[in-house]
Amino acid sequence: MNIQYTTAKTIDEMLQILSLQEMNLKSTVTAIEIAQEGFVTVHHNLDILTRMNNACPHIIAKDNDLVVGYALSMTEDFKDEISVLRPMFTELEGNNINNYITMGQICVAKTHRKQGIFRGLYEAMKKASYPTYDAIITEVDATNIRSLGAHYSVGFEKICTYHSLGQDWELISLKTS
Repeated sequence: MNIQYTTAKTIDEMLQILSLQEMNLKSTVTAIEIAQEGFVTVHHNLDILTRMNNACPHIIAKDNDLVVGYALSMTEDFKDEISVLRPMFTELEGNNINNYITMGQICVAKTHRKQGIFRGLYEAMKKASYPTYDAIITEVDATNIRSLGAHYSVGFEKICTYHSLGQDWELISLKTS
């Protein structure tokens, strides 16, 4: 296996991201998978995914020509475009957090998990973000124990927990330097 970390550049890569996302949405995975493997929450479309990428390229992990992982980059300009994320940006303003890039979603293909790709995606994102941004910010559904553990293991620190849309969210930060 030869994993390459790069930025998304083509429509084919965007479509592969969307396919991987669809397979891992909370609404499409079983309760056992949710508990053991985690899940993603937001469902993007090609238009918004492409516009987000044009503003700040997404980081992808490729095994030959296959996208096997992604970390979506999202600038603050998109805070009103994905309704489930609006409360996160309100929390960031309330906590006086500045000069950050938002990691809008991270996912690794089931076939490629437990091989360091999650860590590799964040290492590539840190390199791509520094020195423009001081931190990578994201939120994780507080019930997504697998994802929270993975984030804390690569160095994320908790900013706060807040309640929105009937659930609790962990707002977390990773320094880029």
